[in-house]
Amino acid sequence: MSLKAQIDAFNVQKEANLPADVLALMNTTNEELIAQHIRNNALQVGDKIENFILANHLGKNIELADLLNKGPVVVSFYRGAWCPYCNLELKALNDFLPQFKTKSAQLVAISPQLPDQTLTTAQKNELEFDVLSDVGNKVAQQFGLLFTLDKRIQELYTGFGIDFEHTYGDKTYQLPLPATYVINQEGVITYAFLNEDYTLRAEPSDVMAALDGENK
Repeated sequence: MSLKAQIDAFNVQKEANLPADVLALMNTTNEELIAQHIRNNALQVGDKIENFILANHLGKNIELADLLNKGPVVVSFYRGAWCPYCNLELKALNDFLPQFKTKSAQLVAISPQLPDQTLTTAQKNELEFDVLSDVGNKVAQQFGLLFTLDKRIQELYTGFGIDFEHTYGDKTYQLPLPATYVINQEGVITYAFLNEDYTLRAEPSDVMAALDGENK
């Protein structure tokens, strides 16, 4: 099943289970975020990536330059373990990992979660790739993906039991737009999927097609 089909099925469940006023608030704030056009200022195809070093879910430092020495790199930015869309995407990418490896590609996921929370994400989803902690959103800012969660959504998520300070180590409510990039061995972006609409995610088969293009 495609990632889109999984997301569509989840959306049906969400609409059936959440009150109409909650759904309306989610839709309104999502539309307002889309209208900000944050992605227009983010890194795009053809841009060169600066090197970065982040700790993975096991506490080991992972450097982009080291990954690029092995092959192209797929980078997926996600919001956090509390986000069902993120979990669906991470699992879908994990399912494609054997295919990515046929192109010598490395896969990493990045969020501003604290290391303990990142470990939980990796274990919960049985991920077989590095999940990195970008505490303080320094790398997300480098990519131009950073935004501040709407105050109405902050309150809603807090009501759902999401503890942002426990998850991220602060209460700035800053998150990266969900985004997926393919970076070639020269450090240049060859594929970019980013959207202010957090319900839309890159299809792993499209990422694979981009990797196929890298190896032609």
